[in-house]
Amino acid sequence: IKAAGGLVESAQGNFLFIFRNKKWDLPKGKLEDGEKMKETAVREVEEECGVKILKREDKLCKTYHVYTLGGKFILKKTNWYKMTVKGEPNLIPQKEEGIDQAVWLNRKLLAPVLKNTFPSIVHVLDAGGIL
Repeated sequence: IKAAGGLVESAQGNFLFIFRNKKWDLPKGKLEDGEKMKETAVREVEEECGVKILKREDKLCKTYHVYTLGGKFILKKTNWYKMTVKGEPNLIPQKEEGIDQAVWLNRKLLAPVLKNTFPSIVHVLDAGGIL
């Protein structure tokens, strides 16, 4: 499965995180037919968090993870992009995607996130120069 997502920074220097399935995560989603990965990344961030992306920069990194679905192993490759928004808009978590919260966090306050996230997300934060 191919997917794309974003490491989004506000004008105030805070970063967008979502809380889904009892873990901190970054917004991302699956590639749709005819879509480019960079388009998927922007669309998914906008849909999952109710924000408008001002600028999408170059790809930060790729991550891979495996999960099971219907008794089969699925390999998911995700391309990650650095993004910015104008100001620091209110966030609207996409509840139908299982997102309980969408928040802006300062890089100095990431300890709770790092204790309860996926190794691939730590890799993205590192690639983005946040850690």
